[in-house]
Amino acid sequence: MLFWMKTSRAQIFEVGPYLGGSNFIGDVGATDYINPNSLAFGGIVKWNRSLRHSWRITIIHTKLKADDVNSNESRRNQRGYSFTNGLTELNAGIEFNFWEWDIYDPNQKITPYLSTGITGILTHDLYLNENKELARKGNKYGFALPMVVGIKGKLTRQLTLAVEIGARMTFYDNLDGSNPKEYGGKGDYPAFGNKNTKDWYMFTGMTLTYVFGRKPCYDVY
Repeated sequence: MLFWMKTSRAQIFEVGPYLGGSNFIGDVGATDYINPNSLAFGGIVKWNRSLRHSWRITIIHTKLKADDVNSNESRRNQRGYSFTNGLTELNAGIEFNFWEWDIYDPNQKITPYLSTGITGILTHDLYLNENKELARKGNKYGFALPMVVGIKGKLTRQLTLAVEIGARMTFYDNLDGSNPKEYGGKGDYPAFGNKNTKDWYMFTGMTLTYVFGRKPCYDVY
């Protein structure tokens, strides 16, 4: 308790908004990895535990959308499916700085970083109806593995701007309605696409965080 009291008075926290775009990678639409086509927004909180790493929590909302007419594959063009699926994620993870990052050091301006963790997802169950249209059927929860790369720099002593690209590998295959059996469809709705691959989605965006807290003595960690 004494150790915690000593260090908790000398932590650097960051909080701010997230703004960017999202794109889907699955059995509907284009297969480009970085192709943001829908607004994504949310917020981020960081707890800088050392010069090389910090804990972070983000919450981001978007509407994933894809259309076969935007695909480079002729079979998808002819099929003509499209969907929109709202998605909110809560991510808790760790951020590693490539170089030592001291927000209070006026001589240090920029560093690349990597981040990973675990992501919880709130989205919707989709299925292909009798009119060959992808329709929504209730809320669903799931998990994803985030893989983020970014670069951040100081605007002022207390403002940090970061730009990052993050891929989310989900553990299921029905963000686009291609495999409704995963969500209890029991074969009532047809499946399509590749059943051996899971859905992915991407976020490309930036954060602007405000730094507060006393400068820590990192050598106590």
